[in-house]
Amino acid sequence: MDRPVLGRGVRLIYDRTRQTHVVLHPEGVLVPNRTAVSVLELCDGAATVPQIALALGSTYAGVREEEVGTVLDRLTESGVVRWI
Repeated sequence: MDRPVLGRGVRLIYDRTRQTHVVLHPEGVLVPNRTAVSVLELCDGAATVPQIALALGSTYAGVREEEVGTVLDRLTESGVVRWI
């Protein structure tokens, strides 16, 4: 269990009304910050945390694997992300 994927019933969409990304999940709606959106877009069930950090590092400076892990831990606690 080292590859994150969106939880069952979870969708990341762009809400035109709010003009931002939102996460729709069974418990409600979450409005993630830009960092969380970038991480969530890479949670495809194929990439590991180090691979996600590497991919983000090609776009953003100073990405640390530990920080990606922290974001994923929070998203896991809220039921947005699960691990396979």
